[in-house]
Amino acid sequence: MDCWVCERTALGACRFCGRGTCREHAKTQPFVFDVFRGNKHQMLRALVVEDALHCGVCRPRGDPVDLPELE
Repeated sequence: MDCWVCERTALGACRFCGRGTCREHAKTQPFVFDVFRGNKHQMLRALVVEDALHCGVCRPRGDPVDLPELE
């Protein structure tokens, strides 16, 4: 796989969109891995990867997107 930006050999794939990225163009961004309710805590809790690989090209949305066509 090649880097989406410079077309050199990619060292990883973006966790958000799957594009390849080399070390020079790689960025990191938090990624929510799982959401759950714990036994001790009734509020929602999340497991987050703080430095997930990000290509720097895609723009993960901060807010959920409605998908009424999948209802």
